[in-house]
Amino acid sequence: MSRHTVGQLSSEPAVSSLGDEACALSLEVQSRHFAVIARAIGYIRAHAHRQPDLNEIAHAVHLSPHHLQRLFAGWAGVSPKRFLQFLTKERARQLLMSRFDVMSVAHETGLSSTSRLHDLMITCEAMSPGEIKSGGAGLDVRHGLAPSPFGPALIAWTSRGICHLAFCDEAPLDALRELAGLWPAASLIRDDGGAAALLEKVFPEHPCPGRLHLLLRGTNFQIKVWEALIRIEPGQLVSYGAIARASASPRAQRAVGSALAANTIAYLIPCHRVIRESGEVGNFRWGSERKLAMQGWEAGRQVTGPE
Repeated sequence: MSRHTVGQLSSEPAVSSLGDEACALSLEVQSRHFAVIARAIGYIRAHAHRQPDLNEIAHAVHLSPHHLQRLFAGWAGVSPKRFLQFLTKERARQLLMSRFDVMSVAHETGLSSTSRLHDLMITCEAMSPGEIKSGGAGLDVRHGLAPSPFGPALIAWTSRGICHLAFCDEAPLDALRELAGLWPAASLIRDDGGAAALLEKVFPEHPCPGRLHLLLRGTNFQIKVWEALIRIEPGQLVSYGAIARASASPRAQRAVGSALAANTIAYLIPCHRVIRESGEVGNFRWGSERKLAMQGWEAGRQVTGPE
């Protein structure tokens, strides 16, 4: 079984007062806040042609403007105005144009920038075809439900690394059934406490270097795509075509889309950073509002001011 370092996933907290407040929030509080954030994003998308202001958005999610402002400050680290600027198609297109070579640079270096305050090194190994065919026979797969900045999450891991991370909202039983279907012959062991501790490492309250290892199950092409994704830094966006080129299959954009859809390790394999060349957000296994929220949340940690 080959094991190799694929890249770094880094996250930098905002240094403004808003960012400090965001860092102080527990994952449980951030998880509760995400439900309102998602509703606000849904409303903004539905009425983008009118560019609704803070008062209108607050009314739509049944909060006062002041309360919504504080909620965004705590969850996103930036003001609603700044956060919404991160989500425009125009900004997305600019990022694609200005970072056209981001995938080639990542491919050459194999690493993300090391200038971040928080460097989380992601390494991975691939299961063999025989192991995948066996359905996880002989493996103990520990798993549990715990809060995350993007709502309740189901995370699973073996002695060889994290093998599953999904957002389950109000349907945890469906998420648990999906996990059981992916590992039909494994011993599934419920461990919510272990899940909470592991998600604290994925989304730490305070910047701290660390390592996480992933256990991947997929085809050779899918794994190439996922490895390319891991090299993309937070706050960056790339197109499906750029991923295809980085995976040595420049004409395989549709296959890239299928590989993204097959990813079952959310966030750590960051398919939320891949968008259409038009600037449209594109599809996402866990919902387009959550995809936009992830992009804005990461972008908010790269800035230094609330406005």
